[in-house]
Amino acid sequence: MNEFSNTEFIKATARNLGFDFCGIAQATELSEDARRLEKWLAQGFHGDMEYMEKNFDLRIDPRKLVPGAKSVITFLKNYYPNKSDQQIANKQDAKIAKYAWGEDYHEVIRNQLHELLDILRKKIGPIEGRGFVDSAPVLERSWAQLAGAGWIGKNGNLIHPQSGSFFFLATLIIDLPLQYDAPLVKDFCGTCTKCIDACPTQAILPNKTIQANHCISYFTIELKKAEIKTDTHYKDWAFGCDVCQDVCPWNRFSTPHEETKFKPLNHLLQMNKADWMQMEETTFKARFNTSPLLRSKLKGIKRNIEYLNHQEKAD
Repeated sequence: MNEFSNTEFIKATARNLGFDFCGIAQATELSEDARRLEKWLAQGFHGDMEYMEKNFDLRIDPRKLVPGAKSVITFLKNYYPNKSDQQIANKQDAKIAKYAWGEDYHEVIRNQLHELLDILRKKIGPIEGRGFVDSAPVLERSWAQLAGAGWIGKNGNLIHPQSGSFFFLATLIIDLPLQYDAPLVKDFCGTCTKCIDACPTQAILPNKTIQANHCISYFTIELKKAEIKTDTHYKDWAFGCDVCQDVCPWNRFSTPHEETKFKPLNHLLQMNKADWMQMEETTFKARFNTSPLLRSKLKGIKRNIEYLNHQEKAD
């Protein structure tokens, strides 16, 4: 098989496995991204996420993650929910970000990447490669843009021009040369500032700079301290936040996903603050043992709700 037929086979296999997009970029050092990342870290916008400072050289050069790497393949997998589930979620007083309604996307997509790589090896021959799903030093959004998947919006999310931004990003780095897609060089955000205006914590700065340590997702997931100490006001969010995506005009093109494993788990959308505060640890683990919610644990969700209650009293 040649580069063209290998490329076509990879993209067809990705579609068959349930990925919504597959694009390919040449493995090379991301020099410009390296400079932006250095500046962002120097400004302290990563807060307590010390892991962002580690493995800097691996983040900017995939050939150091996979020796001999030739291609970086980006996959998008839709997680946008159906209308009825969204209507239920809108009534919650302890909101959960949409990406965390179903099973842990890390495991779901990682298994699909492994299956894809196995298929490629059987069809094409020996291939060295590694798959990554938001769990390694890989600049997924930069590679997605280079692979033609979309552009980086003002809210820091990758935006696909036909489908919006409610996608998980996955990356497969392999030592096989392929045909490379043209990057989407135009930014279609234009003069729109809806995400900036709507952000409850003013975490979105000009020039597509995100103060991650001001983001609701940071406070409710990444921050591991026993108590949230800040004057930041936000409403209803117990795990993550979707505000900047919900207001983005490009997400009017979003369509409901077809992945059964991303459907809401165990009446998650019917739960309110009181339900969470009354829940026991054993119940939490039994009901959400395959959920991304395990990342913050039950004590983390209860801490977040206690902060919400504190803010309500202060108001």
